[in-house]
Amino acid sequence: MQVNARANRDDHLRHTVRMRHHSTTVDEPAEMGGEDAGPTPQELMAASLASCTAITLQMYADRKGWDIGDIEVECSYKPAPERGCPTRFELVMRVDEGVSDDVLDRLRVIATKCPVHRILDGEVMFDERVERVARVA
Repeated sequence: MQVNARANRDDHLRHTVRMRHHSTTVDEPAEMGGEDAGPTPQELMAASLASCTAITLQMYADRKGWDIGDIEVECSYKPAPERGCPTRFELVMRVDEGVSDDVLDRLRVIATKCPVHRILDGEVMFDERVERVARVA
């Protein structure tokens, strides 16, 4: 599966990002020169990891027939201070208090198997290019 997203500038730092038939506004807070019209790219990355983890856990619980109640996943991270330094993510997963220790242990393992977690944990390579066009649309 290939994933695509396209960001187009709306005004100054505010961009609209389109994925399939969805779109969202991305911006920087006022103290960074933006208008705070949407989440920052870094917040979207945390949201991607949190939501992917929650979906992965729910899908696994459904397959196993486990009732784990509502799932809440909180993700926070502080970007590495410089290139080449690791970034540490903190994931807190919350499920119903009645879930057994065995199920919690299994969910902790399954959380590391979500696609976004695997991308962030693996080797990443980039191919970048800048193209000239008559008009950016």
